[in-house]
Amino acid sequence: MSNTKITVTSPLLPPLEEFTPYLQKIWESKWITNNGHFHRELEKALAEYLGVPYISLFTNGTLPLITALQALNIKGEVITTPYSFVATTHAIWWNGLTPVFVDVDQKSGNMDPAKIEAAISERTTAIMPVHVYGRPCDTAAIDAIAKKRGLKVIYDAAHAFGVTLNGRSLLLEGDISTLSFHATKTYNTIEGGALVCHDEKMKKQIDYLKNFGFADEVTVVGPGINSKMDEVRAAYGLLSLKYIDEAIKKRQKIAYRYRAELAGIKGLSYFEDLPGVRHNYSYFPIFIDEPAYGLSRDELYNKLKEKNIFGRRYFYPLISKFDPYSALPSAAPANLPVAEKLAAEVLCLPIHHELTESDQERIIALIRG
Repeated sequence: MSNTKITVTSPLLPPLEEFTPYLQKIWESKWITNNGHFHRELEKALAEYLGVPYISLFTNGTLPLITALQALNIKGEVITTPYSFVATTHAIWWNGLTPVFVDVDQKSGNMDPAKIEAAISERTTAIMPVHVYGRPCDTAAIDAIAKKRGLKVIYDAAHAFGVTLNGRSLLLEGDISTLSFHATKTYNTIEGGALVCHDEKMKKQIDYLKNFGFADEVTVVGPGINSKMDEVRAAYGLLSLKYIDEAIKKRQKIAYRYRAELAGIKGLSYFEDLPGVRHNYSYFPIFIDEPAYGLSRDELYNKLKEKNIFGRRYFYPLISKFDPYSALPSAAPANLPVAEKLAAEVLCLPIHHELTESDQERIIALIRG
């Protein structure tokens, strides 16, 4: 039996021979950053592929979150989820704002709209939900609350590249959506990210903020930051985009096999596809109920690790457990029972376009046995 290291993800790597001409063009043009040819071309291509009107590229996936809060002039408190990667809440902290955690829904891992109203105070100005694992939040319920209470909505859509709901891009929801193009994502630019907005005025404001706040050579409109994507990563993204549909199809096949082979195992559960949703199969989380399964999540995690299979406990610990946030009243475990349970039970299995059938069989056999 193979002892090859198996990880949760493998980056979508375009063929080297196809990437070389892009590098040659960059070398010849001597334009390697600051809104170059490939940067502009990638923004146009992504807007068309994703079905969105305006998209701004960034150098990573965290800076779009920080900039979104600045662009919307968010103050005071931001309601968010503890069940995410820590960058979601870090972006709130970096803006001098206070995160307020609310619990999540057991069936999706997403923010529970029923918990939002009670968390709103006179200082609340925004809601920052996460489309966890690329599964859509209850955007209609969240939008209704936001409109009723005069709040902005920023969706952390780091996992939701290409996801649609009833044929409509999920990135069109809320006031702004953010994307991550990190190498671990379904679509990547090595490192990178983006902001999606709905009008040209906001697009200009975002582009100013990601370039130190410069509107022109002598005008600074705000305290922006340097978060521009360079030409090499933009070119890489253009080439990766050619292969993304094929990669998603391969991931879908792997997800379907997991479900078929793991169905009926006592104490093990997973999410099914949602009706009307085009999923991108970013992750395949399973949840382990220790008494019924016979092993704890961590025991299964270590069992796989001993065989060179490296799952990830996304998302454990909860963000609310980390030192910068654990003292917040909203971080109390009693306030977040569902999130606490999911974090204690979750294990994301390897799923990527290069995962072989034999390697997947190894994973399934160990989980069954």
